[in-house]
Amino acid sequence: MRPPVRSTERYAVLRDLAERILALRPGERVAVAVDGVDGAGKTVLADELAEVIGALAGDREVLRVSVDGFHRPRAERVARGRGPESFYEDSYDYAAFRHVVIEPFRRGEPVTPAVNDVDADRPVRPDPVPVGPDTVLLVDGIFLQRPELADVWDAAVWVEVPFSVSVPRGNARFGDGHDGDPEAAANQRYVGGQRLYLAAVEPRSRATWVLDNTDLDRPVLHPGV
Repeated sequence: MRPPVRSTERYAVLRDLAERILALRPGERVAVAVDGVDGAGKTVLADELAEVIGALAGDREVLRVSVDGFHRPRAERVARGRGPESFYEDSYDYAAFRHVVIEPFRRGEPVTPAVNDVDADRPVRPDPVPVGPDTVLLVDGIFLQRPELADVWDAAVWVEVPFSVSVPRGNARFGDGHDGDPEAAANQRYVGGQRLYLAAVEPRSRATWVLDNTDLDRPVLHPGV
């Protein structure tokens, strides 16, 4: 993660967004989704926001969770095939996420930040993380505003990036040999699944804020539409 730098345009936008999050419910716990397509920069953005919020309100805890810790086992994810529909419908265990993250968070009880290691394809049991009376929960991931989760957020950030940018950016994480063309056959499971989400949920229009993260150095923050 590249830390925010106070002199950059990016930091100014991060600070603006962080202040908006802090103003949501002062003195109370808040849960914020950092939603977007693969390769949009959600994880880095959420990590940066956690740092900025910590700097602005040092007495307020920030808890970072990724929905990637709630992947279903690989066999379940591909049981109905490897097409876009199974990617959209079968990738994540939303019931487990609600049970061990959202429900205890709302009660002020410790949160379990993951249940599965997607790379090793095995269950994990990390130590529960305590939460305070005014903890800010920042969750990054794809599909965060789908019906199973639509009611759990106090606010949602939609990280806007076109597939022409997000796919090569995301695939660059895996090294050479991964096609950056969104229309390439190798990308159709993932791009197609995310297009299903965009069509079914219209997450941009549901978001509290839209952050155009196409230019990483010069993001643009918009209110939700």
